[in-house]
Amino acid sequence: MNWFFLLLAFMIGMANTVQSGVNAQLRVALGNPLMAAITSFSFGLLVLVVAFPFFNQNPVPSLDTFREVSLWKYAGGFLGAFYVVTVIFIVRDIGPANLICLVIAGQMLAAMIIDHYGFQGFAVHPINFARICGAILLIAGVYLILKN
Repeated sequence: MNWFFLLLAFMIGMANTVQSGVNAQLRVALGNPLMAAITSFSFGLLVLVVAFPFFNQNPVPSLDTFREVSLWKYAGGFLGAFYVVTVIFIVRDIGPANLICLVIAGQMLAAMIIDHYGFQGFAVHPINFARICGAILLIAGVYLILKN
């Protein structure tokens, strides 16, 4: 496994947690949770638009290509918005550690199901005893952290 990619994944987890607090503070500053989410996404879009000419190495798809893509494949935007808006609403009430523990538990459950059945074009990685043990340990860790 590429250690750099593992480090990046770890850093994404840290950034995700910091993002929750930043967006919660943006909600307080703006006094509007949905406007905080729109503002957050707008700044993210701005960063991507600025970075695009410097880092893109692929041809830009035609409008016909965009039209031919199955509608469900655009669900990532909806899911991202659901995540950000929900976090903005709940992180101040349940705290960042509880939030991220529950997010990770949900991600692990979804990932194990996706892996087991090979959904979304992923390679099949069947659920086995070791994975079940790992999930149980993760759930135990979530329980201990939530118990505070």
